[in-house]
Amino acid sequence: MVSEDLIYGMKLSSVGPGRVSGQDRTHEPTNMDLAMKLHYLRGVYYFNESAFEGVKVQNLKDPMFTWFNHFYTTCGRFRRDESTGRPYIKCNDCGVRFIEAKCTKTLDEWFLIKSNDASIEKLLVSNQVLGPQLVFSPLILVQFTWFRCGGVSLGLSWAHVIGDAFAAIDCMNAWGRVTMSIPLTTLNEPQNHIRSNPSKSPLEQPVEPLSARRVVSPVGDHWIIANKGEMKMFSLRITSQQLSDLKSRVSDLKGNNPLPPFESLCAIIWKCVGQVRNGPGPNLVTICRNDPSKRKTGILSNGQSIRIVKAHYDISEAHPGELALLLLNQSNDERYLIEESMERGKGTTDFIVYGANLTFVDLVDADLYGLETRGHRPISANYFIDGVGDDGSVLVLPGPRDGEGGVVVNAVFPEAYIWELRSELKKEWSIC
Repeated sequence: MVSEDLIYGMKLSSVGPGRVSGQDRTHEPTNMDLAMKLHYLRGVYYFNESAFEGVKVQNLKDPMFTWFNHFYTTCGRFRRDESTGRPYIKCNDCGVRFIEAKCTKTLDEWFLIKSNDASIEKLLVSNQVLGPQLVFSPLILVQFTWFRCGGVSLGLSWAHVIGDAFAAIDCMNAWGRVTMSIPLTTLNEPQNHIRSNPSKSPLEQPVEPLSARRVVSPVGDHWIIANKGEMKMFSLRITSQQLSDLKSRVSDLKGNNPLPPFESLCAIIWKCVGQVRNGPGPNLVTICRNDPSKRKTGILSNGQSIRIVKAHYDISEAHPGELALLLLNQSNDERYLIEESMERGKGTTDFIVYGANLTFVDLVDADLYGLETRGHRPISANYFIDGVGDDGSVLVLPGPRDGEGGVVVNAVFPEAYIWELRSELKKEWSIC
């Protein structure tokens, strides 16, 4: 159980661009951006005591003025087009929220508590969502928390509507470069952005995407998901050796080459979810991963592919190797269907992507430890997703840089069967 007594002395302020972004400057999110507006990313970076030794709060804020000159859209606020109701960002330099806090524990004590309760990490990052007053809601909140030992955590609350996890991580890494006076020369100067049209579909009749679920009751200006029951997060650390063993077991099909770690892990979790849920499913899952062709350097966007995978048999009885091969070879990208559905709704439709089906998010290749400040990189870093639908999500990240490598799995599922799921993973696969 998370105790809020661990964090105290919170102070709030704002930080914005060091120069005016321009008069009446706006940014119009793409259809894909708006399709992700009910989801949020929370990131936490941990640094040892030497990383910020002697650093004052103003020393942390000063580089942000330059940082936000490049990422000025993150300092704006949402408005709605008066004629269509479509949301857009007014780049009015209102800034991001800056939070200072202190913790009663040392980093070692914190990690020990976290190993038994992953949800404690939510105390190190704001859980704020957009709305119900959009015009006052910051898109980003950063929280610096000082631990009793002198260590520091940097928490990031990131509205998914401005970019996916790869965009958020790249943005944070850019802040690190600014703190070390490395010019961000590759980034574009501020300019008005024009919404791009969705890719042309070969289908004559409109088709609803399977990878996204339309929200029946519109959320209006309060961008938050209403779940049927309580959702709970748990985290798994899987070392390189454990991952190698799991891959071998999953690939144990005649004629199979070793399968990639992401697909192997997802297949195991998919099967276990099928075993603890009533019925033969879930037979439909969503895979989200980076798509470099959709990205431009220094431009924030939702550039990940969103692919759907179907199985036509009982998941609980399937061999994980079969499921991994499905994930690897039988997925269909539905980005254009999501974009077209949003376009038909004139940008005002509300969708759930993470958790509309059981959703797997691949961040294994993300530059999670690329954030460097004053010559120090984080000793540990983590991201998780807020605003997950009832079918749950699984986020796979690179593991800490402690010599054991591997990956970290952050999962969000309904509390009703989460303990049974963890028990199944431990019993059958020694994942705990």
